[in-house]
Amino acid sequence: MLKDIKGIIFDLDGTILDSSWVWDKVDIKFLGDRGFEVPDDYVEAISPMGAEKAAVYTIERFGLYNEKPEELVREWFDMAKVEYRDKVVCKPDAKRFIKKMYSQGKKLVIATSSDRELFIPTLEREGLLDYFNDIVTVNEVERGKGFPDIYIEAARRIDFPVRQCVVFEDIITAIKGAKSGGFQVVAVEDEKSAYYSEEIREIADLYISSYQQLL
Repeated sequence: MLKDIKGIIFDLDGTILDSSWVWDKVDIKFLGDRGFEVPDDYVEAISPMGAEKAAVYTIERFGLYNEKPEELVREWFDMAKVEYRDKVVCKPDAKRFIKKMYSQGKKLVIATSSDRELFIPTLEREGLLDYFNDIVTVNEVERGKGFPDIYIEAARRIDFPVRQCVVFEDIITAIKGAKSGGFQVVAVEDEKSAYYSEEIREIADLYISSYQQLL
């Protein structure tokens, strides 16, 4: 599948980075402080959005109308940034796979709902930042990851047509978004998407539980 591919578009959280546990802690603490438990569908709902839109969604869903979106984002980031800076690492064999693809001359680009403030220190510490030709966040495109906008923009930045690119993603909403843009998709297993694993297997072109399968 990857032999004729020239561009690889990577999601970060749950795909390259083993970071789901950070957001589990953030969600439990944030909502718990306000008297709520984390709903089963909450992570799947906000993951494709980006922080600002996720904050608006959270305020509306839980009736937190006395709070401002920018205040929620800052609270989330303040809880998460130390973990990203010091503790978040790559998923097993992800680093080896990225370096192998780079050595084969493929262009690599990140397409993420996360924020540079969080993930740049992680990528620098993990020694991966220089392997990527570009980084696109959902704040730089019109719509979230339920749509193909971010993947189309990522392909544009590395100057390859959709048919020569593949997207690596972990959540079902993002996988559907990439597929709707005509991309081939490799689904990467992650605990936060376990509930949707059967549907993900049906939609994705390839499903991997480990990057070792591609080495």
